[in-house]
Amino acid sequence: MTIRSLRLPLAALAGLLVLTGCPDKTKTTETADTSAPAAPKLPKAPVFNADSAYAFTAKQVAFGPRVPNSKAHVACGDWIVRKMKGFGLKVMEQPFNAMTFDGTNIRCRNIIAQYQPTAARRVAIFGHWDTRPFADADKTKKNAPMDGASDGASAVAVAMEMARVLSQQPDSLAPNVGVDFIFFDAEDWGHDDTTQQGLKNQLDGSGTDSWCLGSQYWTKNLLPAGYKAEYGVLLDMVGAKGGTFTREETSRTNARGPLDKIWNTAATLGYSDFFLFQDTGGITDDHVYTNRAGIPTLDIYDHPSYGNDYFPAYHHATTDNMSIIDRKTLKAVGQTMTQVLYID
Repeated sequence: MTIRSLRLPLAALAGLLVLTGCPDKTKTTETADTSAPAAPKLPKAPVFNADSAYAFTAKQVAFGPRVPNSKAHVACGDWIVRKMKGFGLKVMEQPFNAMTFDGTNIRCRNIIAQYQPTAARRVAIFGHWDTRPFADADKTKKNAPMDGASDGASAVAVAMEMARVLSQQPDSLAPNVGVDFIFFDAEDWGHDDTTQQGLKNQLDGSGTDSWCLGSQYWTKNLLPAGYKAEYGVLLDMVGAKGGTFTREETSRTNARGPLDKIWNTAATLGYSDFFLFQDTGGITDDHVYTNRAGIPTLDIYDHPSYGNDYFPAYHHATTDNMSIIDRKTLKAVGQTMTQVLYID
């Protein structure tokens, strides 16, 4: 997952403990059903192009680390806006300023792109487009910038390819929902209690979480104003080879219906090796804030299916580069999400 603070279950029947910094890697896994239900027949949906999603990922990485206040950050944001407008979507930008946990003042913007903006029924696809300014979980290069190929770029790439494919459909083959692609900024510049114990979190006690600054801002300043959606899906770290996605606790609690629809659809499409019927503990990610804003949201993120680590080895490390990106993972997530839009 990209940045953020982490919530983990202390025991299967105990409450959840909220930790700070997505990096805390302690984990307990709640096991449930491991078998998928009988496969229903799916309506016809467009084909998601994994090669295109891979190219969108590579393009973002080519800008360099997309750290707020950097030229690469500005250039990548401008490119995302141009591409989404080029697909015929209605695009809005939401600039804001924020202070990070280490006292850095950053210039940010959330990007909102609407497909079928006048449709009454709406689904939100969330992701974050910034990268963490330091690879603090790296074993040897803890202060180095990171590419964020899976953590950030892959989610944006999947959403962009969904937008491209949908924009090519004639009205007769469009889904019965409008789709809002909402890319949050400044998600990954948070304080990690595990790797940054020697650094003071200047936001502690302020009422602002050091992670997920963009989603916190958006949910307090909804754009479009008064925004509502039937449900939302947060994509995070969805491009790595061997990626697996479990049913996270906050997602199960707040968006069980959409979660079941997605996991069952993935199983029907043959992607159960990616979408595991395995329940795991909660984390603090952008979906925590969108849920608080009244949008039932689930989180799809790369969660190791075995071992004690809560996040993959590349998480917040310099190894999160294009060498780990796999078209098969992009396809599994992108085709599943595209198909789900066509299921009433």
